[in-house]
Amino acid sequence: MQKETSNPESRNSKKGILLVNLGSPRSTAVQDVKEYLDEFLMDERVIDYRWIFRALLVQGIILKTRPPKSAEAYKTVWTDEGSPLIVITEKIQRKLQKLVDVPVEIGMRYAQPSIEAGIQKLVDKGVTEIVLFPLYPQYAMSTTETVIEKAEEVRKQKFPKVKINYIQPFYNRDIYINCLAESIKEKLPENFDALQFSYHGVPERHIYKTDPTKTCNLNDCCSRESNPSHSFCYRHQCFTTTNLVIEKLNLPKEKTIVSFQSRLGKDKWIEPYTDETLETIPAKGVKNLAIVCPAFVSDCLETLEEISVEGKEQFLHGGGENFHYIPCLNDEDRWIEVVKTLCEEKLNEFYLV
Repeated sequence: MQKETSNPESRNSKKGILLVNLGSPRSTAVQDVKEYLDEFLMDERVIDYRWIFRALLVQGIILKTRPPKSAEAYKTVWTDEGSPLIVITEKIQRKLQKLVDVPVEIGMRYAQPSIEAGIQKLVDKGVTEIVLFPLYPQYAMSTTETVIEKAEEVRKQKFPKVKINYIQPFYNRDIYINCLAESIKEKLPENFDALQFSYHGVPERHIYKTDPTKTCNLNDCCSRESNPSHSFCYRHQCFTTTNLVIEKLNLPKEKTIVSFQSRLGKDKWIEPYTDETLETIPAKGVKNLAIVCPAFVSDCLETLEEISVEGKEQFLHGGGENFHYIPCLNDEDRWIEVVKTLCEEKLNEFYLV
């Protein structure tokens, strides 16, 4: 990062970076998983019902039945170091810290280390201006928006003198697309019938609720070249990421699939659904499948268990023959360079104030 002052140490000591990811239970113990799910699912931007109905659903039904099953799922992906998502985020933090001359900390939207704890660590180092990086390529109410809202709540209550500059979704940035395409290309098997892009799903109503322009129409909006809602439309941004990547990879569209995973409840979620797609595409001639999850930058339960284990079973059960999961960017050096560039852009904005 180029310095713009005769006293760079003085200026840099006031700035810092906070990397924010989803979060994870403290352990695979049922009680820890239950506490994590309670905080996660009671977030009004995840399950956007009125509080009383959300509490009845989450605390009255889901938390009475789901934690043991979820705990078993977490056990299948847990490592000796701990939660894959936490471990990978820590690796990103350590690698980034070697490349920048400002403090770098991490925070999780749910559970520990919290966003508040991350900000506190930076403040303890003298930081008063923070670049906060929500580690989600696409914008959604249940990801980017809830991170920003939580960080602002914490800042106003605990750190009113701290300034925060937020990195915006980067789903269509060239540096990210190039990085993702290169990573996928290196991991693609020689022979595959289709490359499936599986993104985390959201209820359809979330798409409309996050559109301040009120111009979104899921029936045809996402395929338009431009529309006022595109800056807020998660589904459109997922398709955009896909199209840009397959263009970089020089793949024909007919050899690619887009789908959405991780449905919860009986509400209508954005389509097509990943599980149903995996079960039906073998009958359409897709026997050798490669699959990637670009809504995530770090492998986690939703990729390591839901896709590479459950998804594989669904595909093979449907008549598929070869299933190849392509890992997330994780702590690849090229991804760390992207993180560095995006953070430096926002750090430089502080200098211009």
